[in-house]
Amino acid sequence: MVKHGDSAPYRFFPHGSGSISALVFAAGAVALWSTNALVGKSLLANHSVSQVQFLQFAGAALVFALIRFMSRESAPPVGARAALLPLAVGFIGLVGTMVLQYIAFASMPVIEANLVAYTWPLMVAAAVILFENPRRPALLGLAATLGFIGVALVISGGRDRTWFQGDLVGYCAAFGSALCMAFYSVMVGRVATSPDRLLLPSSLIGVALTLAWCARDGVALPTGTDLALGLYLGAGPMGLGYYFWSRALKLEGSGKVAVVAYLTPIASTLLLTLSGERLTMTAVAGAVLVIGSCVAVGLERSEAENYV
Repeated sequence: MVKHGDSAPYRFFPHGSGSISALVFAAGAVALWSTNALVGKSLLANHSVSQVQFLQFAGAALVFALIRFMSRESAPPVGARAALLPLAVGFIGLVGTMVLQYIAFASMPVIEANLVAYTWPLMVAAAVILFENPRRPALLGLAATLGFIGVALVISGGRDRTWFQGDLVGYCAAFGSALCMAFYSVMVGRVATSPDRLLLPSSLIGVALTLAWCARDGVALPTGTDLALGLYLGAGPMGLGYYFWSRALKLEGSGKVAVVAYLTPIASTLLLTLSGERLTMTAVAGAVLVIGSCVAVGLERSEAENYV
């Protein structure tokens, strides 16, 4: 039965201000994530993955620690077994995603690594189809498929080169990164732990692991502008990006805002264009497909909530 009394403008945001807040947080995460590939590519041109990753985790740990310090929320007492799930979710989602993503960046063309890594919203859509029994799974699956095609067109459009120029390690790492982020997006709304408490321990583990990685590689930390850019990658895309995304998912759930992540390769491509890269009609066509798939999936989810 259709719920009556809902005005049209609120059908896409069925829970009012909560859904709008989730969208704002998700958009903030996407805005930060869109700079990740461009800045990461520039740093990896002169520095090792271990150096860049250490700066990232250090910057993220500072952000999460500051948020935790400013928060007045007290943690409820939990048992050791109950504490393991949030730790696993944070570790897989943060450390697994970012380390594998940057291994992929260093092992294959960044533009291809970005494409494979950002198949994770499609994986989330697949999880929705399998576990949440949507009203129109075929429509949701078709929209997700078109979104994948659009992402491929956006990131590959106008590139005069052959696909699959990287090695197998890079493609496996990029796919693993996507799996880790899909897992995080599905699970973060299902644990009671606040985002700062969820992510701070994982970022500190990341700092320790990447510091040991740097020591093993025998490399020194970057200085000057590269140091600032590395810390930005940690404080911005990794730190605030993950925090905003976690807040959005806790407000609305993985199936409702995860499709916004499709916009990340769009914004990233625009930044690359402003830096001198060429944007072709192929990329424009891909952008239309991506945005169209976002709207279709979002409307399908919204309509499902208007039926009982």
